[in-house]
Amino acid sequence: MMFRPQKLFILILYALVVSPAISQAQVSAEINGEVQNQKVVQVKPAAEDVAISARLAGILNVTGWFEGIDVKVQEGVVFLSGTADTREHREWAEQVAKKTEAVVAVVNNITIKEPGFWDLTPKWTDLTSGVVKLSRKIPKIALTLLLLVVTWFAAKASVLFVRWALKFRVKSYLLRTVIARTAAIPVFLLGLYLTLHILGLSRLALTVIGGTGILGLVVGFAFKDIAENFLASILVSVHHPFSKGDLIDVAGYEGYVQGVNSRSTLLLSQQGNFVQIPNATVYKACIVNYTANPITRDEFVIGIGYDDSIMQAQSIALEVLVKHEAVVDEPESFVIASELASATVNLKVLYWFDISKHSRIKVRSSIMRLIKNAFEEAEITMPDDAREVVFPNGVPVQMLDKEHGSKLKDDSTSKENPDEKNTETDLESESIDIKKQNEQLPDSLSGENLL
Repeated sequence: MMFRPQKLFILILYALVVSPAISQAQVSAEINGEVQNQKVVQVKPAAEDVAISARLAGILNVTGWFEGIDVKVQEGVVFLSGTADTREHREWAEQVAKKTEAVVAVVNNITIKEPGFWDLTPKWTDLTSGVVKLSRKIPKIALTLLLLVVTWFAAKASVLFVRWALKFRVKSYLLRTVIARTAAIPVFLLGLYLTLHILGLSRLALTVIGGTGILGLVVGFAFKDIAENFLASILVSVHHPFSKGDLIDVAGYEGYVQGVNSRSTLLLSQQGNFVQIPNATVYKACIVNYTANPITRDEFVIGIGYDDSIMQAQSIALEVLVKHEAVVDEPESFVIASELASATVNLKVLYWFDISKHSRIKVRSSIMRLIKNAFEEAEITMPDDAREVVFPNGVPVQMLDKEHGSKLKDDSTSKENPDEKNTETDLESESIDIKKQNEQLPDSLSGENLL
């Protein structure tokens, strides 16, 4: 067997480096084990039972927490007896005995002192302890309240600042309000987080902030219709399809716009009734705005006899329209033959007028009356629809002389007073009366106008 120099070198290296390190680690482990196993309370090496008993009795009596305390030690076993004022002090005495040198076991026979019926000392102790704890927390509570107040004013200031910044950029008041309040939410959440963090509730703060989004979804589903009307009010105020005082027709309701709030659009009908239409319905429905273009057209039909001249009747009706004070020159008015009915030739009269100044129904009534008078002067008949009347028992006929007949004809002939032919009623628009009624609008209906 040959001896190799490499093996010799490895053995020498092991003896010089590895072996001392292992020995040192073993010594350190033994020392650390001795330190960890060492008792906290020491009497003296190989303490006797009497010394242990005297030492523990002295410690327990000095505290003043025990009455009639008695400590006995036999073969390293400690027997404790007496009365403790609280459960915590009873456990403390047992722990002290266990940590005493040379103690093998502890038998704890200490009882807890029961307060008397009229003894309010425990309650008083708890009360004073609570007051002390509260007094220690007063600075923290004061700081928390101060932070809440600062957060509130900071959120309000952010709302006012954003409204001011968007005053000339966003015309819609509601949209400015929504953007401003949305910008205030991060400020409020930051203040809430700092408040809870000062109170030692950081996890609760994170939970509250994280749950805000979930809460928003839940509220959105629960109040779907309210949220829909609110969003529709924003869109209505942005697109501005009408203004306050406009005469509109929406969802079958016609009236003058009184305002738009976050829930509904308020109309005042021409019958004097207040109508609230949900904004979601207003946004999705067809809107007819009569005031957007005040020059509007109206029409009606009047029938003449088949024996009368259609062109003459058209000329007379058109002359009435041209001379009427409410009818505008442009666009041009016209009269057309629209239908050959059973007993009449129906003429359709079409004319334009300013609805912002004149009432539709008043203007129509005035033109109808003037055309009827003009037709009667021109001896143009306006017969009723033909009817067939059946007399099952016959019709009795009595002949009248010419004098009596002419007299009867004179009595039955009725003509309109010439002084009343050109008499016009008030053609003013009802919007003035509507505005007067709007001044009496109840506070519960008026609210904040978003237009």
